Amino acid sequence: MELNKFDFEKCPWDQNTFSGRWNYYFWITNPMLCLKTDKELEEAKALRFSYLSGTVPTGTTDEQLLAAKRIYESSFHPDTAQKQNVFGRMGFQVPGGMAITGAMLSFYKTVPAIVFWQWINQSFNALVNYTNRNANSPLSQNQMGVAYVSATVAACITSIQFKQYLTRNTTPFFQRYVPFAAVAAANFVNIPLMRQNELLTGVDVFDADKNRVGCSKLAAAKGISQVILSRIVMCAPGMVLLPVIMEKLESKSAWFKRSTWIHAPFQTLAVGCFLVGMVPTACALFPQFCPIKLSTLEKYENAAYCDIVNNCKNPPAVVYSNKGL
Repeated sequence: MELNKFDFEKCPWDQNTFSGRWNYYFWITNPMLCLKTDKELEEAKALRFSYLSGTVPTGTTDEQLLAAKRIYESSFHPDTAQKQNVFGRMGFQVPGGMAITGAMLSFYKTVPAIVFWQWINQSFNALVNYTNRNANSPLSQNQMGVAYVSATVAACITSIQFKQYLTRNTTPFFQRYVPFAAVAAANFVNIPLMRQNELLTGVDVFDADKNRVGCSKLAAAKGISQVILSRIVMCAPGMVLLPVIMEKLESKSAWFKRSTWIHAPFQTLAVGCFLVGMVPTACALFPQFCPIKLSTLEKYENAAYCDIVNNCKNPPAVVYSNKGL
């Protein structure tokens, strides 16, 4: 993509439209970016810093700057500029999510298998949620531990109770949906707990020019609720449609039904195909900087409203917060 005058702060696609956000997240969640070496990551960060400080090396092209922007935004936290754990990056959602989801869809028939794979999944989710949080509200180790344990317990209890209910009242086909029910339930626990400080103390809110104007708990709640919905949407197609696909294949092909050894790898690859499109789709559902009207804060969070009005000579009609991913 050619840019007349490169701007590191500007996205190559319009972030006010779903298609623009989808293109952007497809661009930065490419799993291949997780293979970049530490040297490549640091070079991209250094080139970005050089550009922002006005000291770009002579001969640097827009293509090199755009490549550095892509690497930086896929691997460094937007609030802290710290390098993210590779397993917690959105770019790792395809390989990590496909392996774990494929296993959950394949091994759901016994309680030990359910507990084990829900524990693995919630460990992965906790890392992803922590990595992509709003970093201006840090968690203590105790808070992270409570969030992790609570989400794992919630997922296991939901799985076991749902499986028992379906075993008594429905056909084996519907038992295939036990993993999805557990994942959806755990998202409602894991994400808010992992980001509880945002709900307790609020998140920074900014005007349209990204100048900090105050802090809001309501903005935090709105951003976190959007992330919860996004995560459920991300995994839904694979976990909802694959049971139907597996049932059809097993009913129409005696060979496929007998060849149980192929079920797990087949479902894992199928989940990966879904996630390639669903990771950017889920991330693009809502703008990264979540808007909230000042009039809404006046009505439901007067303290935040008064703080913004007192801080600004001309208070903006809309303020924005980083919702995380």
